[in-house]
Amino acid sequence: MKLDKSQIIDLLPHREPMLLIDELINIKKLKSATAIMNVKKDGFYVQGHFPGQPVMPGVLIVEAFGQAAAALTASGIDKSEYDNKLVFLMSVEKARFRNPVIPDCKLELNIEAIRSHGRVWKYKGEAFVDGKKMADAQWSATIVDRK
Repeated sequence: MKLDKSQIIDLLPHREPMLLIDELINIKKLKSATAIMNVKKDGFYVQGHFPGQPVMPGVLIVEAFGQAAAALTASGIDKSEYDNKLVFLMSVEKARFRNPVIPDCKLELNIEAIRSHGRVWKYKGEAFVDGKKMADAQWSATIVDRK
């Protein structure tokens, strides 16, 4: 199973420029997936981080992890359970940024759902460019009602 950008838009409330993931592939329902983020030279953060030597901010890698996890979860649960819900990041643990992510690359985010308890989910992920590990993290998220 895979999700393209339009299918991700149907699942997540994020919109440009904050919708970071372009595709979700290798989906194992409620277990794992790989998100693809095309890190572009004209990304909204490039001009200011850092002029002349752009680097994708680590916090946006964490955000992309979270979006990938939200799409994985939303695609795996019954649509009626997910209607009028949002997935909120609760905590980030063990985030490590190993190499800078330079625009004009394909960032692959391998994510895995470690466990769930009610509406609270725990995930882990690793980010790669051309097979080189760029970052890894663990995080928790919760599914909440939309207001």
